[in-house]
Parts: sequence; C-alpha cells; structure tokens
Amino acid sequence: MTAPTAPTRERREDEFSAVSHVYEPHRVGLPPLGPYLRGLWRRREFMFELSRTELRAQHFNTVFGQIWLVLNPLLLACVYFILVDILRSRSGGIEFFAHLMSSLFIFQFVTDSMRQAVKSVTGGGKLILNTAFPRVMLPGASVLTAFKRFLPTLLIFIPVYFAAGHRPGFELLWVVPVVALFGLVASGLAMLVAAGQVYFRDLKNFLTYALRIWLYGSPILYHESQVPDRYHFLLVLNPVAPLLAAWSDIIDKGIAPSAGDLALGAAWGVALFLVGGLFFISREREFAVRL
Repeated sequence: MTAPTAPTRERREDEFSAVSHVYEPHRVGLPPLGPYLRGLWRRREFMFELSRTELRAQHFNTVFGQIWLVLNPLLLACVYFILVDILRSRSGGIEFFAHLMSSLFIFQFVTDSMRQAVKSVTGGGKLILNTAFPRVMLPGASVLTAFKRFLPTLLIFIPVYFAAGHRPGFELLWVVPVVALFGLVASGLAMLVAAGQVYFRDLKNFLTYALRIWLYGSPILYHESQVPDRYHFLLVLNPVAPLLAAWSDIIDKGIAPSAGDLALGAAWGVALFLVGGLFFISREREFAVRL
C-alpha cells in the first residue's frame, strides 16, 4: 500500500507526459548571493523582454496607446492644478503648473512601479512554476516598465518648462543622479509590495488608497517651504520628500540640490533597496507553493 503524501507537498501531473513535478516549501533564508546575482545578470535580457511584454499589453506599441500614455498624466496634472487653484487664492500660475507637472510625473514613476509590481508575482504563477529564473526579475521588470512610461512625459513637460521662464543650464545634469535615486526607492518598494502581495492578498486594494494619501503628503501640490513647522517630521519620514525637494531645486529654481536633501534621499533609497531586495530574495523560494 502506497504511503500517503506529506500534507506540505503539492503534486502536479503534467498534462502531456508522465513526469511528476513536486513543489515543496523551502526554508526561508537568503540563497548564496554571488551565484544568484550572476544568474540575474546572465538572464537580464529576460527582464527586458518581460518589460516589453507588459508595455505591449498596455497597447504601448499602438498610436492611440502612445497618445494616451502622454495624455493621461497631462490631464491628471491639469485636474490637480485646477483643484489647487480653486482651494487657494493664487496658485502661482504657469510657474506652479511647471512644478506640479514635473513633480507629479516623477512621483508617478515610483507609484506606477509599485502598482505594476504588486501583481507581478501573484499574476505570474505559471511562469514561476514552469521556468527557472531569479524571481526578483518580476518586480524589476515592473520598475523598468514604469521608467519607460515616465520618459515620454518629459517631452510634454519641455514646452511648459520654457513657458514658465526657465532656461536650461549645467544644473540640469543633477537630474541624472536624482532620477537614479528615485529608481532605487521605486525598486525597493516594488520588491516589498510584490512579496507582500503573496502573503496578504488585499495589499493591492489597500495600495490604491495608500498611494493617494502619499501623494497628498508629498510636496507636489505645494512647495516644501509651505509645509507648517509642526508637520516637517512627515517630510523626514517620507522617502520621496527629500528627492522631490532636490528635484524642485533643479527644475523650478535652476540650482544644484542641497547636500542634505541628496544625503537623506540617498539614505532612503539605499535602505529601501536593501530591505526590499533582501526580503524578496529570502522569500522567493516559497512563492511557488503559495500561489
């Protein structure tokens, strides 16, 4: 008589062969990081292909899809500008609109990364069960997709930038490291929500409201200097607040960002990237049995 199968073991028969695949939960812990990172680098093209697939699914390769990709954030910026203009006696005109557009677009890069990543693992069940690859590529592809969606928004911001009276200078070179720090924050948060969704399936629904609150608590609909002193601690606890302040210095004021904002933004970026990466990688070996 055959011994009963252990309760922690999940068995799946291949539909077209007699091969039996057995998935068992792994002990939580980090794999050897050296081989893991080398495997990640060897399969980097796979992550780029995942990103292209996500963009095609969003009709990025069609004319109307590309138009909507640019039109959607522009309309959102107009809605918030009208809202602020109604609530305040003066909004600052085109100069404030330029600030709102640039800040909202870079903030959307971070939030779009999280929205895509939160469903990347739970939505990739068949891929995870049938393909061997570093699972961190799934949220990584989401960040890459969000970045590709961010780049076209710069094109519609250029005329607003000049209309606001700004003129390009060498200070714009600071955009590159600041965007890289935004990328670190986006990657860390993307890995956290992607792994968290595996354990808490309502996280995706909660995220919608959390991101909206985060938007209102960030210096986007207002300048950092307008935040009352009693609420300044919220800016310190906000991972993107120092980076948005640095972004505003570069775009709005045409000056180099302060060292304090860069240091705090870099600390947040590195911390979130390490915490998110270590948490995701340490858990990814048991994703297959939880999907």
